[in-house]
Amino acid sequence: MSHRIPERPSLTTLTRAVALLMLALALSGCATSGGTSANDPIEGVNRGVYDFNEGLDTYALEPASEGWTRVTTDGVRTSVDNFFTNLEAPGYVLNDLLQGKAVDAGRESVRFVVNSTVGLLGLFDPASAWLGLEGRAEDFGQTLGVWGVDSGPYLVLPLFGPSDTRDVTQYPVAHYTNVLTYVTLDTLTFGALTALNVVNTRAQVAGAARFRDDAAVDPYVFTRSAYRQYRRGQINDGEVSVEDDAYSDFFDEMEAPPAE
Repeated sequence: MSHRIPERPSLTTLTRAVALLMLALALSGCATSGGTSANDPIEGVNRGVYDFNEGLDTYALEPASEGWTRVTTDGVRTSVDNFFTNLEAPGYVLNDLLQGKAVDAGRESVRFVVNSTVGLLGLFDPASAWLGLEGRAEDFGQTLGVWGVDSGPYLVLPLFGPSDTRDVTQYPVAHYTNVLTYVTLDTLTFGALTALNVVNTRAQVAGAARFRDDAAVDPYVFTRSAYRQYRRGQINDGEVSVEDDAYSDFFDEMEAPPAE
């Protein structure tokens, strides 16, 4: 391939996956329509779930994230994101190993140890800043894609957002490989931490939300197409040609820091 686009941001696994796939629903992109040609045989049902998730974002997540942004700094939000990402690291290591990426698994293991200790339970990311070890999310849906499993029909999940019959497998694996599953003392604490993760993530991708709202003629179709492009980029480790990448501007917006 003559040109490579940057690796897609990981919007990643159960606690954070709840946030980011829900956000992918509200914040992803647009292209062709048509239920059959787009492998969307239950488009009517999917659109109903999409509308439910959009309403939840409009009346709950967006106001909460705006309030969170007003009372926190960019540094605080980055630290919260670092904390939850670090909790997912064992899942990344497992999926790297399942994909035959021993070097990447070793890198993620070092990141987890360094950030959990020197990085104060993952609030900071000295593995990237000092050692140059950048993280990369890997989930079980990506692993199945690397193994050659077809994505299957498109699905929109309540709360979780865009998915397909292959990617739904990532959630149970993510749950049982997330450190939060084992260290949270009770359901209330788990729910509170998950809510914090969701709201913090929504605040960080506010710029992408505005981009979607300005660009989309049919937000549902935009979301479906961009989600598939995003997942294709993840499975291929970002090696997607410009010809296949209709949404580079959208993902650039996702990578941009949020406005204070």
